[in-house]
Amino acid sequence: MAKTFDKNDDSVVVIVGSGAGGGTLGNELAQKGVNVVCLEAGKRFTLDDIENDWNTMFGRLSWLDARKGTGDLLAGLPLWVCKTVGGTTVHWAGASLRFKEHEFKAKSAYGNIADANLLDWPLDLHEMERFYSMAEDKMGTTGTHGIPRLPGNNNFQVMEYGANALGYKECHTGNMSINSEPRDGRPGCHQIGFCMAGCAIGAKWSILYTEIPKAEATGHFELRPESMVLKINHGKDGKATGVVYVDADGNTQEQKARVVAIAGNAVETPRLLLNSESSMFPDGMANSSGQVGKNFMRHTTATVYATMPGAVYWDRGTQMAGIIMDEVHNNPNRGFVGGYYMQTLPGFGLAWYSGNVGGMSKDSPGKWGRNYTREVVENYRNMAGMWLVGEDMPQEKNGVTLHESEKDQHGLAVPIVNFEDHANDVAMRNHAFIAGSNVYQAGGSKKQYQLGPFPSTHNMGTCRMSKNARDGVCNSTGATHDVPNVFISDGSQFTTGAACNPTLTIVSLAIRQAENMANMLSQNTI
Repeated sequence: MAKTFDKNDDSVVVIVGSGAGGGTLGNELAQKGVNVVCLEAGKRFTLDDIENDWNTMFGRLSWLDARKGTGDLLAGLPLWVCKTVGGTTVHWAGASLRFKEHEFKAKSAYGNIADANLLDWPLDLHEMERFYSMAEDKMGTTGTHGIPRLPGNNNFQVMEYGANALGYKECHTGNMSINSEPRDGRPGCHQIGFCMAGCAIGAKWSILYTEIPKAEATGHFELRPESMVLKINHGKDGKATGVVYVDADGNTQEQKARVVAIAGNAVETPRLLLNSESSMFPDGMANSSGQVGKNFMRHTTATVYATMPGAVYWDRGTQMAGIIMDEVHNNPNRGFVGGYYMQTLPGFGLAWYSGNVGGMSKDSPGKWGRNYTREVVENYRNMAGMWLVGEDMPQEKNGVTLHESEKDQHGLAVPIVNFEDHANDVAMRNHAFIAGSNVYQAGGSKKQYQLGPFPSTHNMGTCRMSKNARDGVCNSTGATHDVPNVFISDGSQFTTGAACNPTLTIVSLAIRQAENMANMLSQNTI
């Protein structure tokens, strides 16, 4: 029987969110004997609930509570994340890459970039290497710890051919946290092709069926799904004393806590701090710097699709197991700072592909008519595709604020998410469009489609790490500068975004945070 803790037990660590950061932190602490209550806004599913159907899983997994988008974002769905136990690790593609050394020191490496709010991380690659290695071992990341890489599907082989023809040197099937062979009680990948709808066989690493069950088995961990946290309470000394939340039955509860760790993604984490305002924290909890909600990053992203001379059947096999890494270096001579990756990406079914190519590509023949049918629909099996993902610049104007009047179903102010491309982002994307198109042209493609960013991206920043309290929200351990027993435990703590998919770094930081937190708890310093 699962462990339960009394709501008045003020010795527990309360974790808000059960995704890559919160779920990993919870298991790591539980393994060390620390009692944890994890509050998750979404439902708990099992592998039996995962279906190889995009529309079904979008409705089952998505965070669809009211949000507003401004700037370059869609008004109604400014970004796409999951609202479920395991968070976006249920949906993610599995790409697991480390930051490069210069990406931890963007301010030093790039200098003063107009309109960018750059800052060096208060830690570096040397310090993170041990935790990266621990995370890769935990997640079974291919290409590390002697774990073989996944095989290349046709979509990868098209990319590889073009990459080799152009002289790229670093093209392979990636470092993926998807079992290439049975490991950790889970099967090897069956190459089903629905990774981002959720892995129905459990070959992909996900908090849902790895960290959560292991944490529960310790007797030191309680998961409360369908529990939406509304506010963090604090005492006269300013330290957090617990959280207020709405439970699965719609009742308002309070869970006392010794420590509160927030891992609600880059929108809900700052939203919770802003909603936790009080006479002591009139601008929101942990916000003396004014940086809560600021510096939202989502990576510079785009897509290149191409019609190839023969059949590719790009939806078959692991979705993102293919990468070109040669463009990730920092070379300002290209017209921008930072770098980007090219990663394989399929079409997510004919309906999704044809609608997006027909509606988003500047070169599209349109959404109807004979040309559209011939050039888009009938060529589906001949299509190849890649996702372009690179480092975007943090900007103070990009971020999360609270709506002045509109409330959600819990009576909380609806979040407004603003994002506008930086000039560096645009220059990088344009360079990547050309590079990606060249890869396919080298393989014989006569037609390429260049699509802008999707709502589904990597969400980072809004509660960033900083050495000095005036520059950010939390320190190098994730503890907020203003409230020592409130921690940021997800991608919100990213000082800058680097070019790589963020999950491996989120997990690595959570392992590191658990180690530091357990030591502080045992030494009674928090």
